[in-house]
Parts: sequence; C-alpha cells; structure tokens
Amino acid sequence: MKNGGTMLNPEQTAEYIRQAKNGNEKAKEILLVNNANLIKSIVKRFLGKGVEYDDLYQLGSLGFIKAIKNFNENYDVMFSTYAVPMIIGEIKRFMRDDGAVKVSRAIKVLAVKINRFIDEYRQKRNVSPTVDEIAKHFGVERQDVVFALDSSKYPLSLNTAEGEEDDGNPELIDRLPSREDGDDLVDKIMLRTFIERLPERDRKIIILRYFGDKTQSEIAAELGVSQVQVSRLENKIIEKLRSFCNGN
Repeated sequence: MKNGGTMLNPEQTAEYIRQAKNGNEKAKEILLVNNANLIKSIVKRFLGKGVEYDDLYQLGSLGFIKAIKNFNENYDVMFSTYAVPMIIGEIKRFMRDDGAVKVSRAIKVLAVKINRFIDEYRQKRNVSPTVDEIAKHFGVERQDVVFALDSSKYPLSLNTAEGEEDDGNPELIDRLPSREDGDDLVDKIMLRTFIERLPERDRKIIILRYFGDKTQSEIAAELGVSQVQVSRLENKIIEKLRSFCNGN
C-alpha cells in the first residue's frame, strides 16, 4: 500500500495503525502526515496561551502517537474521533503541569540537518555514521548530537521549515494536501465528544434543541420542567462547550 499524498480511507488507516503497532516507523510517519491538518487544527485552539506553536504541535503529535498505540478496532469509533481527545489531553496536560522540556528551534534545525547527513552518509557508504563523526561534521559536542537525535524521535520534521534556518520557508504541515477542511473536521469530532460526555438530561436538551429543532417550551414539556430551567441549563451547557473547545 503506497502513500500518494492523499487522505487515507478507513481501511488504509486501520492497516497502517496495525503496522505502526508492530513497530513500523514508516507507517507511523504516514499516519502523522495524513493527519497533520487534524493536529494543526487542534493546536490552533491553544495559541496565545503562553506556549509556542511548534511546542504545541509537538505535543499534539505525541498525543496522536499515543492514540495510535492505544487504539482498538473494537472501540467501534473512527480513529480520528478517538484521536482528538487524546491530542487535546496531551496539550492540556502540559499546560496544566508545565513540566515538559521545550525543544528549541536551533535543536530542531540541527536534528533536520543531522538526519539529512545520516541519510546521505548511508547512501554513499552503506553504514551509519558514528556520533563522533556527526559531531565533527557539524562542529558540535557529542551531547548536542545525542540530544538532537533524541528529539527527532518525535515528529519535529513535520513542523520545521525545509530550509536550514527559520527564514520564512513554508512549514511542511502547511504543504500537505487534504480533501477535507481540518477545522470543520475537528469541530464535528469535538462536538460529538463533548455531547457524549454530557449527563443524560443535558445531552437530551442539546440533541432536541439543535438536532431535533425543538423549542425550549417543547423540551420543557417533555422533561417536565419549566422553560426558564431549560433556558438556564442550555446556557450553562453552551458555556461548557465554549470552554471545552478553547482548551480550558
């Protein structure tokens, strides 16, 4: 099965998930690339809260990888529906605990350079360079090479400009094709996730009001409460939804 740069269908997604669970790094990378817009759309919701975009995207990607690891086809849900709360949870956990180590732009750029150098070295010599050889080539300390290589285990390359410096080159995630608007997809998934977590009465109010086209008076009569109570409950639910979608 080849990745032609288009969105994966459910069967392809399931197959790549199975391969990724069995240690296939290429399959994991394909899943990340094809879901980059989904991750990016979630990340946008957390901008302006003291964490840089690159760090948010890295966290979101880490949550996505955890979703791959923990997903079970028997859950009877689409993988994207399962992945969104995992991505959001990883970002929220960081913002709550503020305990993750941020990887600087310089380290990311060095990681990209090193990976490119390793690929070229392997093509020419059919062996991988040693840490000392890499450090000598770039004029850096051994520990800098180790740290950069360790950081590149995460999908940093998806978020790094193709050029060697941050000179305005488009990020790779901005150049990935998509048949579907990422924001719309995330909105639908987040709304579904939010509604499923509501208590039964609140869930019924929202479904009847916004999907059943019922008035507050009609809902009140069905639930055996006053219209004022329905209005108050509806407003509280909407406030919760806004907070949920904004990452609060």
